[in-house]
Amino acid sequence: MSATDLLVRRLRGTVLPAVATPMDARGVVDFAALRRYAGYVAGQPVGGVAVWAHTGRGLHLSDEDRGRVLAVWRSAVDGPVVAGVGVPRSVRAERPRDLVDATVAMAVRAAEGGADAVMVYPPALLADDEDAAVALHQEAAAASGLPVLGFLLHGGAGGYPYPPRLVGRLLALPSAAGLKLATLDRAMACQDAIRAALPSGKLVVTGEDRMFGPSLMWGADAALVGVAAARVPLTTAVLDAWRTGDHGAFVRASARLDAFARATFLDPIEGYVQRMLWAAVWEGVLPEEAAHDPYGPRLPDAERRVVVECLDHLAKEPDAPR
Repeated sequence: MSATDLLVRRLRGTVLPAVATPMDARGVVDFAALRRYAGYVAGQPVGGVAVWAHTGRGLHLSDEDRGRVLAVWRSAVDGPVVAGVGVPRSVRAERPRDLVDATVAMAVRAAEGGADAVMVYPPALLADDEDAAVALHQEAAAASGLPVLGFLLHGGAGGYPYPPRLVGRLLALPSAAGLKLATLDRAMACQDAIRAALPSGKLVVTGEDRMFGPSLMWGADAALVGVAAARVPLTTAVLDAWRTGDHGAFVRASARLDAFARATFLDPIEGYVQRMLWAAVWEGVLPEEAAHDPYGPRLPDAERRVVVECLDHLAKEPDAPR
C-alpha cells in the first residue's frame, strides 16, 4: 500500500485540529506552553493534527520556530501530522516561480521534521493557471516524498476558489490524498467542490467551521478545522455521531458546535485565532501570557466575554462532551 493510500485510510472518519501556536504579545513562541497544549490535544480522540496552518500562523513563524513547533507535535502525537506549506511572510514571491520554490522548500523541511503529509496553501498567484497549480502540488510531493492535500481556502484568508475541474485534476494525482475545504460561508462552492471530489475516492476534508454538520451531510468524510484548536470534543462528537448514524446525537452535537463557531468565527474573521486562544485559556490548557495572536486584529474585551459565556453555557448542558 502506498503512503498516500495509507494516509487516506488512517484519516478517513477522523478530526485533525488545526492547532494554535501559543505566543506572547510580541509574537515569541512559548514552547513550554506549547508542550502542555500538545499533551492535551494528543489525549483527545483525534486522528492527528495539522501544524503550520492558518490557525497556527505557520506562514508568519520563522524557519527555526516552525521546525521547533513541528518537533513538539511530532513528539506528542502518535497519529499523522499534516503540515501546511506555502510562502512564508518573510519571503517575497513576486513571480510564480518564487511561489513554487518557497512552497517546495517548506514541504521539504516538513518532511525532514517528520510530517506525514503536506497541505498546500492555495497559490493565489496561479489563480488563472490550472496547469501551474497542478504542477505546484506535483513538485511539493516529489521533492518532499510526502502525500499532499489540496486546500480550497476562502479569499478572506488569502486563498481562491478552485473550480470543480481543478479539484478533479488535483485529486487525480497519485500523490494527492485529498482536498481540504474552507469556503467559510459559500455553501454552493463547498457543495460543488465536494461533488467534484467524491468520484476520486480520496479524502474530502471539511474545514468548514461554520458549516461543519452540513458539509458532512454533503459528503465530507474527515475534518481539519481551526474550531477544534480548543474544546476538541465539541467537534469530534459531531463527526462521531454522523459516522455511527445516530442522527439525534448528530443534531444535538451540531447545535453545540454551531453555537461555539458563532462565538468564534465572525467578523473580523482573522480574529478567530485570538478567540480560539481565549477558549484554550478558559479550558485551562493555555496560560494567559501565552494566549496572544499578534498577527490578527485587536479585539475588544466584549468579544472575549461572548466566547466565555458561550463556553460556560455549553459546559452546563447535561450531555455536554468533556
